[in-house]
Amino acid sequence: MTERRMARRYDLSLPVNVRMPINLEPRSHSGQTRDISTHGVYFTMQKDLTPGTEVDFTLTLPSEITRGTEVFVRAHGRVVRVDKRSDDDHETIGVAAVIERYDIIRGEGSHI
Repeated sequence: MTERRMARRYDLSLPVNVRMPINLEPRSHSGQTRDISTHGVYFTMQKDLTPGTEVDFTLTLPSEITRGTEVFVRAHGRVVRVDKRSDDDHETIGVAAVIERYDIIRGEGSHI
């Protein structure tokens, strides 16, 4: 199989909050990233999504990674693949999403 990724992926397990802006749901859904790049992200969560769904998500890069203050990444993207996995009586949904745009917000105490 040919590698189709355009950017390097980083194996990062970070908490992520996901919202579906098109549905105007008042609450976000928690998840966990598995890997991320500047063009896409793969995360797991309990909510089932459909390919093509628009998503807004926020994740936090801790100070251990940024070597300074924590950094928040707010992104908008589209689901391109959904993997359903069952283990120990509960289902986990794996979601691959392409990132269409993102903003980086530095935490307090940043001088940049």
